[in-house]
Amino acid sequence: MNVINTEKAPGAIGPYSQAFEVNGFIYASGQIPVNPADGTVPEGIAAQAEQSCKNVGAILEAAGSGYDKVFKTTCFLADMGDFAAFNEVYAKYFISKPARSCVAVKALPKGVLCEIEAIAVK
Repeated sequence: MNVINTEKAPGAIGPYSQAFEVNGFIYASGQIPVNPADGTVPEGIAAQAEQSCKNVGAILEAAGSGYDKVFKTTCFLADMGDFAAFNEVYAKYFISKPARSCVAVKALPKGVLCEIEAIAVK
């Protein structure tokens, strides 16, 4: 098992790693829309979805993978009313259409509107 860590994505805010590589698979922890450069969170679901996707991409890149190698994502939304707007942004990044679950949750860390986790091959 190899720990994946990059400064191009937000650091873990708890006792977990950004990702692990195990037997050629990349398991990326859920990424909330925190800008790793300054710790800010953008306003609105579209901007937050964009930042979450970029954070996932940075971790995939650090692991030697990419969006095109993702085969499963799990997406969390604070409000299912944001589903269409979230999908519009998500579709720009995950063009291979990986298997996905998308659920509404009561709350997310830092009060953000979305979180994305991914599983990919190297």
